[in-house]
Amino acid sequence: MFGINAFKQNDILDNEALLDAAFGPDRLNRAAYRLRDGVSALDELSFVVRCDGELKASLRFWPVLIRDEVQAWEALLLGPIAVRADCRGEGIGLKLMTYGLDKARQLGHKRVVLIGDEAYYQKVGFSRALAAGLTMPGQADNSRLLARALTRDAMDGVAGVIIKIK
Repeated sequence: MFGINAFKQNDILDNEALLDAAFGPDRLNRAAYRLRDGVSALDELSFVVRCDGELKASLRFWPVLIRDEVQAWEALLLGPIAVRADCRGEGIGLKLMTYGLDKARQLGHKRVVLIGDEAYYQKVGFSRALAAGLTMPGQADNSRLLARALTRDAMDGVAGVIIKIK
């Protein structure tokens, strides 16, 4: 059994090591990281799982905008989410995302986007269909761009480019 806790300042070094192990040191060159550069993760939506003092998993959300020629919609960028290799397959990632998405909805957020494999993320409600009208600068494979509405119809009519909040 594990508990989900708020991400704290003293989690940063362990989290960076976890992310390097999960995604490799070149992760900082990916399109999603450009949206995070210079922007703080939302403290109220940043979580870790620790067991016996060791970091097992982490999840953070970041604010972004989806903008077309006329309007902009606030959204969250989910990720990175990482689970230590020896803990994968235990359901920690799905439980952590479910927890985070529930908290985001409770805090009034309406939509979430991410880059990932639809087969995995559809288990917590993400789909490529909801992201069909979205693009992300620098993202080579838009089939990995997924979205989820946290409130009814929150993705209706939402289309455009996902950009960093400045």
